[in-house]
Amino acid sequence: MTKDVIALTPRMPDPWAVLAGLLSGGPDKLVGTRGEGAVIQLCDAEGRPLVSVEAPLLVSVEGEAERLLGTTAPPVPYWWTEARATTGVAEAEQLAGTFATRLAALVGGSAWPPDMAGSITVVTTDGVSVAPEPAAAQPAIDVLTGKVAVVIQDRPVVAMTAWLSDAFRAASAAGLGLQIVSPAGTTLSPAVRDALGGWPSRWIVQDERDGYYDGLTGAVLRWQDGAFDPVLSPDATEDDPRTPVAAAYQRVHDTGDRQLGLTFRMVHPADERLVLGGGLETVWRELTGEPPTGWGTSEPANLPWSPARLTDVAYERAPEPAWFVVVGNRLRPGIATVRVTRTQAGVEEEVTLAFGYGADEEPPLDALPAAAEALATRHRLQSMLVQLRKARRDVAVPPRFEGPGVPLAFVLGAEEVRAMPEDRARRTPLAEQPVRLGPRTRPALYYPLPGDPSDLAGWQEFERLMRHLKGA
Repeated sequence: MTKDVIALTPRMPDPWAVLAGLLSGGPDKLVGTRGEGAVIQLCDAEGRPLVSVEAPLLVSVEGEAERLLGTTAPPVPYWWTEARATTGVAEAEQLAGTFATRLAALVGGSAWPPDMAGSITVVTTDGVSVAPEPAAAQPAIDVLTGKVAVVIQDRPVVAMTAWLSDAFRAASAAGLGLQIVSPAGTTLSPAVRDALGGWPSRWIVQDERDGYYDGLTGAVLRWQDGAFDPVLSPDATEDDPRTPVAAAYQRVHDTGDRQLGLTFRMVHPADERLVLGGGLETVWRELTGEPPTGWGTSEPANLPWSPARLTDVAYERAPEPAWFVVVGNRLRPGIATVRVTRTQAGVEEEVTLAFGYGADEEPPLDALPAAAEALATRHRLQSMLVQLRKARRDVAVPPRFEGPGVPLAFVLGAEEVRAMPEDRARRTPLAEQPVRLGPRTRPALYYPLPGDPSDLAGWQEFERLMRHLKGA
């Protein structure tokens, strides 16, 4: 049985329906709560948790069940109730499936996965099961060692769910890396990829031929000394620690799909009238003709797009940073992550955004200067980098090689241009000179760069530009 099960229902499951679903596995189980009642747990006679059920989430954004689960949900708004079974306990996995099926029968709707059947995902090292040491206060973590927290995800898309977000926070607080294990065929949400960071955090993919490999680099991995680490090639030396690359990672087929990626930062004065999300909406409208569809503090994005409500949540969490995911409609796949941080300079808004295009679709490259100008003149843009890459239209991250992006343009905000000594920002060593954006007396600058996805020479030009702007 899969360890994650989800009930999608048109009506909110009331407490009695949840309790009936939990006890459908038998009256000999104990029911408890954690997280100030936000999570209900079904425990055995010794009090060990078997199934943890999170509070139902009201989803008002179309397409999220299709994007993350590959299934059809009831019409929006609907309720998403997620349960997770304790790893390696067959009874727990069966109870989770019974819970979701019973809940859907009582309230209406459906349960995912539809047949509640699948292979049991087990972390092994050369055929020997890893003895799990789950964190009692963190049901999302399956294996805990002195180096890493391991989370097993057997679902079509590994998304930044509330479960996984909690696991990231718990691992970070303990000074540990987070390693996510998933079966072959699973993809990764860009929101999770961007949060993984570097070693020892990894996305580990199970593979029939090579055992395990890193889904983002292809390095063949083994469970060694309490973590998944790369296997050294037979000809590796201390000076040249080579690692074999999994064959599955190298199976690349060019479909013609592309992604347009933008990374930009805005710095706003800390003003009580400040509304966040306006810059992201402006770019979204300029490039697609429509605003974003929905947003949330985890996936699925459950709330209709509203900069005002997003600002309220960021304000409530200040001075701690706030993180959000923003999605578009299925006709133009797009996803963004927004990180809001309070600094001495004011309120910083960092956005990572990607749109997907099929082989027969042209990315709106001509609209980029207008989008950059709107950011620079209305939203206090500090800097922006635009890239084009060969990657999936649905913007999901597959466990195989996708070429790096190539820079299309770099934009420097008006304050940064003004702070440059002499005329350094306007006179560069590049063949094509920058385009002025905004008023003549206080312009931002748009630097076009060669953006051929099959030629990485654009990065050399970008490096030349950065060295020049920094005065090197």
